Amino acid sequence: MKKGNLAPNLKLSLPPPDEVALSKFLTESGTFKDGDLLVNRDGVRVVSQNQVEAPSLIRPSDNQLSLADFDAVKVIGKGNGGIVRLVQHKWTGQFFALKVIQMNIEESARRHIAQELKINQSSQCPYVVVCYQSFYDNGAISIILEYMDGGSLADFLKKVRTIPEPYLAAICKQVLKGLWYLHHEKHIIHRDLKPSNLLVNHRGEVKITDFGVSAILASTSGLANTFVGTYNYMSPERIVGSTYGYRSDIWSLGLVLLECATGQFPYSPPQPGEGWINVYELMETIVDHPAPRAPSDLFSPEFCSFISACIQKDPKDRLSANELMTHPFLSKFGDLDIDLAPYFTSAGPPLATL
Repeated sequence: MKKGNLAPNLKLSLPPPDEVALSKFLTESGTFKDGDLLVNRDGVRVVSQNQVEAPSLIRPSDNQLSLADFDAVKVIGKGNGGIVRLVQHKWTGQFFALKVIQMNIEESARRHIAQELKINQSSQCPYVVVCYQSFYDNGAISIILEYMDGGSLADFLKKVRTIPEPYLAAICKQVLKGLWYLHHEKHIIHRDLKPSNLLVNHRGEVKITDFGVSAILASTSGLANTFVGTYNYMSPERIVGSTYGYRSDIWSLGLVLLECATGQFPYSPPQPGEGWINVYELMETIVDHPAPRAPSDLFSPEFCSFISACIQKDPKDRLSANELMTHPFLSKFGDLDIDLAPYFTSAGPPLATL
């Protein structure tokens, strides 16, 4: 795909940033290597710390960013109703991910979507992907996101097939911190937690993405009793149409970790090697069959216990994200000083870096 301008007639209106808070947050997130983001009439550029602390340099009236300022590099992902492109900012050379979701909706639903996008954009946590700007225009929602150069956990799993327990514990710690933030700070149910929505980078960071997208898709078709997301990782209570809450995400987390550990999806079709006849057969299996378990002869008691604490048919029997963070599995490998950075990069070079 050739580089090119993106919809030059569209403009993004950026809210006035809190200079100090933005500086600290962007630096901690690792999004910018050498400085911080400043938006003014000259566009987006990276500035030094002492410049950011000078409020006179940031003029809210000039905070306009055009999509024409980005070059499209290539498509890096598809799913959940949209396409994700790697884009590069012309002035700074910084890479971002641009997600575009085609959604023709009634005028009455636009205000709700704007509210969901604002919640998404206000999320500031090192364990969720940063949303810099989002807007609705001409039947499409466009979201400018932090770019994670290691791809998704699904991509990584295709390369390594299985993830050993010590690395899985380190990954799980970050995911749980992200879930705790979404559940307890933002009061958001992710609804679509799966390997492709857990992104990694060359610094060893693991971040949750698409939580805002799932909320938007759900908000356009009803409340939290509609089908949104991937059926494979959907909790039993969601499949049968019952009311569900934060612990539906915990079920999904358990399936994701078990898949990472074993190298295969925890539910097997009735006829091995033939695959599922249709999605309803899979859904019936999840609802009617016993919950999957980690094989005790292959994994530690701590890991088996952790999976069991997540994958319970009755949501009341599952532990919360906060409770899971104190589980013995997460502290079992504490003395090994696990570094995910070389582990992630050993599977292949980043898609693009500065």
